[in-house]
Amino acid sequence: MYFELIFVFISSLTALFLLRKLAKKINLVDTPNKRKQHEGSIPLVGGIAICVSLIQFLYYHPNLLANSELYMLCIIVLTIIGALDDKYDLSFKIRLIIQAALSLCMMYWAKLELHTLGDMFALGQINLGSLGYIITIIAVIGAINAFNMVDGIDGLLGGLSIVTFGSLALLLSLDGQGNLAYICMVFIVAIIPYVLFNLGMFGRKRRVFMGDAGSMLIGFSVIWMLLLASQNGLEPPLRPVTALWMIAVPLMDMAAIMIRRIRRGDSPFQPDREHLHHIFQRLGFSSHQTLAIICFIAACYAGFGIYGEMIDIPEYIMFGLFILFFGIYFTLVSYVWRISSFIRRFYINKKKV
Repeated sequence: MYFELIFVFISSLTALFLLRKLAKKINLVDTPNKRKQHEGSIPLVGGIAICVSLIQFLYYHPNLLANSELYMLCIIVLTIIGALDDKYDLSFKIRLIIQAALSLCMMYWAKLELHTLGDMFALGQINLGSLGYIITIIAVIGAINAFNMVDGIDGLLGGLSIVTFGSLALLLSLDGQGNLAYICMVFIVAIIPYVLFNLGMFGRKRRVFMGDAGSMLIGFSVIWMLLLASQNGLEPPLRPVTALWMIAVPLMDMAAIMIRRIRRGDSPFQPDREHLHHIFQRLGFSSHQTLAIICFIAACYAGFGIYGEMIDIPEYIMFGLFILFFGIYFTLVSYVWRISSFIRRFYINKKKV
């Protein structure tokens, strides 16, 4: 097992070294603009390298993941569409259509869909029936775009992905589902070389970005694994509400920023600089400090979700707490500048005294 994980790491690392040179030749790079304040043109190959290493692993171990052929086809399609979007800036409508089509393929051939929401509302088990098809499509599109939107500073998408896959691996392992837990570890090992490149561990000149290819691949992989874990069999290893806690930060950030955009009369898919990581940076935190804080918050959310699962806290309480935390988060980010101004004035007045 350890040798296989080492091979995945080396495969992903090698792909990054090779693909970054190719990306510069074909101009698959990210250049600075009003929203992107990095230096120089950065190759957008992180997602492609992860895709290559995952496919290479699953090709030789197809039985570890049910419907692995379909999964590989889906991530290949997403990676290609993402790479085209990185280079040509495709319309968000095209991306949504592709994502919806892949979710239909997932439901039809892999039989992966949301059958139940559990007992989220203290009304007993909520079985979705035919409505599950629509909610599954929304869930797939939501997960893909949540991880896409959170990719704004070095290491953040990789860090949050590692938190999600790591927490899921822990629960699956405790439930005795070693194969799925191992797949989650493969995801983590495939992502680590990207994080090292992205953070400049191999030199600032060798930095790479994930690109839409990678964020869509990760978002789709997360929802695929969460559906497997929460909708698989009569007693799945985790309840649907626990899945919310495992992707709490990307999900809350996406929901909050879309609500704010719609309230302003803007498109919910219009890019801006109002994400959680932007707020932390504008409050004076460095990118590395912001990365550490947000990943710590995500780990706390995931840890609480695992705790609630292990001691069997009622689902409606877990869901109610999730909504409460989202409400607090939304309020804080909506009034963050007033709050920060009050804090600054408080400290200034305190120093004068």
